[in-house]
Amino acid sequence: MEWIPVLVIAVLALIVIVRNIYIVQQSKAYVVERLGAFHSVWGVGFHLKVPFIERVVKKVSLKEQVADFDPQPVITKDNVTMQIDTVIYFQITDPKLYTYGVEYPMNAIENLIGELELDQSLTSRDTINAKMRTILDEATDPWGIKVNRVELKNILPPREIQNAMEKQMKAERERRESILQAEGEKASKVLIAEG
Repeated sequence: MEWIPVLVIAVLALIVIVRNIYIVQQSKAYVVERLGAFHSVWGVGFHLKVPFIERVVKKVSLKEQVADFDPQPVITKDNVTMQIDTVIYFQITDPKLYTYGVEYPMNAIENLIGELELDQSLTSRDTINAKMRTILDEATDPWGIKVNRVELKNILPPREIQNAMEKQMKAERERRESILQAEGEKASKVLIAEG
């Protein structure tokens, strides 16, 4: 009977110890707080947390990640609002800054995209991708995020500009068709005259 309390205490101590053992996997990092304040970032390997004093606040993946955002309105230099559909490839470089830098990092990046101003709207997608990557990378540095690549999936101009572009393309096709017809008639007349 005397050994039952000792056994219960030993089992409870074992449970507490086992629950405070952490093994951090490759390409992950754990942000740890001690008594509510930042204490450390655990890298790959075996770690033992001090029970009731320390806590793992966030488990961060250090792999490259992909964020696909809904179409965002962006204003061009000539004050035309375009809808751009973007995909961002990013990596977390500093788990501490990522945890404490901004409350919702993906929402913040999405808002940054919406505030961009584009120089050339439909002409050079590669230039726009590079410019957006540079701007987003600089803006996300204080949050511990590195933007590796930005891809524009689609650029949607306003309806009236789309209509004007379609009319211009239709007129260009009709012009080419009339030139080809005129050249064909001319060639046939030349053949008839030669015959």
